[in-house]
Amino acid sequence: MTEYTLGKIPRLVAEHVDENRLWARVMEMSKYGAIPNDGVNRPALSQADIAARKTLISWARHRKFTIRQDEIGNLFIRRDGRHSNVVPVMTGSHMDSQPCGGRFDGIYGVLAGLEVLEALEDAKIETINPIDVVAWTNEEGSRFDPGGMGSMVFTGVAKVHDFAHIQDCDGKSFKHALEETLRATPADTERPSKHPVKAYIEAHIEQGPVLENSAKTIGAVTSIQGSRRFQVNISGESAHAGTTPLKLRRDALQAALRCLADLNTVMEDPDDILRYTVGKLIVSPNSPNAVPSRAEFSIDLRHPDEAILERLSGEISSVCAKVAPPCGVVVTQTFHKTPTSFAPEIVSSVEGSACALGLSAMLLPSGAFHDAGMMATHCPSGMIFIPCADGISHNEAEYASSADLAAGTKVLAACLTKLAAK
Repeated sequence: MTEYTLGKIPRLVAEHVDENRLWARVMEMSKYGAIPNDGVNRPALSQADIAARKTLISWARHRKFTIRQDEIGNLFIRRDGRHSNVVPVMTGSHMDSQPCGGRFDGIYGVLAGLEVLEALEDAKIETINPIDVVAWTNEEGSRFDPGGMGSMVFTGVAKVHDFAHIQDCDGKSFKHALEETLRATPADTERPSKHPVKAYIEAHIEQGPVLENSAKTIGAVTSIQGSRRFQVNISGESAHAGTTPLKLRRDALQAALRCLADLNTVMEDPDDILRYTVGKLIVSPNSPNAVPSRAEFSIDLRHPDEAILERLSGEISSVCAKVAPPCGVVVTQTFHKTPTSFAPEIVSSVEGSACALGLSAMLLPSGAFHDAGMMATHCPSGMIFIPCADGISHNEAEYASSADLAAGTKVLAACLTKLAAK
């Protein structure tokens, strides 16, 4: 790349990033929803999520930052700029996790953003634009499907009431869980769901092995592949396992297995670019001596080519309709995000800031969905990746070093300061 000029003030703010403070906060947050082997189970809008939100709010209030919250529970922490009437620069990520998740996915981006605000305070730097740190609601979608609800509502892709009826596996509605969370985490002011943003940058662990294998510290993310999610509901009829002949059964689980077998064939990709995952299967009544009356499974489909996603998405309904009988089947698309390209000026800023700070960097795409993909439809956006050990994520073994966490935060500090100083 061409020579990149960082500037004295962004460099000063980066130098004030406190590696020990950041690491301590990541470890503190990992206590909320802690599970064995250093894992985290912190579902969106759960008691663990509420506890984590309260702690984040307490840290922000200690530095007298302003706390705002919108109707879907997106939590915003603002450090004011010189001019309160100009649009903010924004950073952040999510606080919810997978059921057997790690300590760094999502929460790192929130705490990196807070550390940037702390570094600005410590360096006594005044920006022109305010800087907002956001904790997005329900990015993972592990409790309430689909994921990305908070950023979808913020960018106007969806409304809160679109999700009100969705239930978790215990039958609790998203509407009820959201109301509980909003009552438990009162903010200083309410905030409209959609408003102008100057730029958005999200820091995140890579969730893949490329940076580690390339011996690079910083990834300047160029794009996110397209993603679609589906819910397949198969209806049969419960019957006695010992008395009902096989030919007379409407066995929902066997119908689901036929669907999955044929879908596995359709989704074969010799180039290994397609990402096809069936991550959830629910059977009712789930008894060893009863024929299943219902089976539900999820499909997560990802590819960088929208045309291929469109073609394969169409195959799902036709395959299931063909092999599910005598059971009934309904296929519902719950999420659709086209492939995303990040703003070239943000990508260049990330790469250039890293190099100016003496950190090795490379360009790379993201295979995982992130809220930054939604924000890219709303304002110039980008992402900063740091390495994670062996590329492991969505797993208790997920790990990133304190040095790499700090390095990514320093790049984030430099980029945000430069954006907010113009």
